[in-house]
Amino acid sequence: MIARRLRGLAFVLVIATLLGLAVAKYTGAFEQGVPVTLQVDRAGNQLTERSDVKMRGLIVGSVETISTTGGGADVELTIRPDMVDLIPAGVSARLLPKTLFGEKYVSLVAPVNGGGGTPIAAGDVIPMDRSETAREIDAALDGLLPLLQAVNPDDLATTLGALSQALSGRGERLGDTLVRLQELTGGLRPGIPDLQEDITQFADFADNLESAAPDLLDALEDFSVTSRTAVEQRDQLRALIGGVTTASDDLRGFLDRNGENIISLSAASRPTLESLARYSPEFPCFFEQLNGLVPRLDEVFGASRGRPGVYVTAEIVNNKGKYVPDQDEPEYLDDRGPRCYPILPLGPQEPPDGPFCDGSLAPPPPADSPRGDVDALGGDTFGTGDASYTCEDGSSARGANSSLEAPLLPGLPLLSDLPIEAIAYQGMGLPNSPGEQRLVAELVAAQDGGSPADVPGWGSLMVGPLYRGSEVTLT
Repeated sequence: MIARRLRGLAFVLVIATLLGLAVAKYTGAFEQGVPVTLQVDRAGNQLTERSDVKMRGLIVGSVETISTTGGGADVELTIRPDMVDLIPAGVSARLLPKTLFGEKYVSLVAPVNGGGGTPIAAGDVIPMDRSETAREIDAALDGLLPLLQAVNPDDLATTLGALSQALSGRGERLGDTLVRLQELTGGLRPGIPDLQEDITQFADFADNLESAAPDLLDALEDFSVTSRTAVEQRDQLRALIGGVTTASDDLRGFLDRNGENIISLSAASRPTLESLARYSPEFPCFFEQLNGLVPRLDEVFGASRGRPGVYVTAEIVNNKGKYVPDQDEPEYLDDRGPRCYPILPLGPQEPPDGPFCDGSLAPPPPADSPRGDVDALGGDTFGTGDASYTCEDGSSARGANSSLEAPLLPGLPLLSDLPIEAIAYQGMGLPNSPGEQRLVAELVAAQDGGSPADVPGWGSLMVGPLYRGSEVTLT
């Protein structure tokens, strides 16, 4: 009986020893870890002793003790010896919760540059992770904690269960939706400056609208008067609308009957309109010159003379010959497009103070020019032999009293001594003037082979109109 009890006691001691060894093993009593210190601003209630220390999800140590320093807390960590070579020097740490309501653990974050290959050593101090991502995580967790404390755990559990059930089996679709949402927001990002500018301009528009609000209200008040007038005159408006409807019906009937004609007229008018469009640049100049013709037309029709009639100068030119069929048909080959040529004013026929008061001398009459009754001879100066001409300033100019054989100026050759080409180059002069008479006499004599003295003085009356405006070539 005693032996049996001793065996039972020994069995219990063995079991207790095994449990103690297991606990000691779990607590690391048989391991000599590498001690390091973690400096944090605050540890919180969720970080306790024996909390895990992880790196990339792998447990590399545990929390030994937590002590306050007044401005923060020092957390003593023990790193497993077999994990020391996997942790580079210069790591930082974050305090993260395992679950929403679970305890926190220490998450080691490797440096960006990899730590240079030097492993962590005993006594090293690990700082908190101060990166932007870490600050955002801390802010989110700090804001979530008061919310979780205010929510009833039963209601939160029910909500989370419903949310879990709703999302069960739909993770892929939810992921695709989030990816598309990210693409959408990414596409909207370039337009954010324009959106901001639109909002700014809308604010300016609102300010302007506020400034114009009194005027807008006044306009609405005036419109109310118009509306009341329309209501009072509604019978007349109804009659007007009925009349417009009747006119519209008549117009519709006209268009129905003449629609094809209007289309044909439009098609036929197209070439004319295209020509007018092409030459439209010259219309202003054309109408301006047409307006400038009014004073000239008044002068032609005697508006300023007090005696109505047509006052023109008609010139007789040589006949160009008869019309020849298949040769003289008119052709319009000018296709230069719009042009506008200025109308040059005509120069005076003689100086303002008389024909011979500019220093020139009147040509002498031909030899044996008849003298006597001027009206009977048909010219004001024909054959008169007037030796002087009174100018406006009172001076006298030399007249046409020289004979054919007398030179006009000392040292100049006689007209009879000049070649025919030189005489013809001087021009006809005034109609029926002594100069024209002499030139006609020279031309007729050269054509007949006679002497200019044999041509009668009235020869210019007969032959002069044939030569005026023509080019005479003597050979």
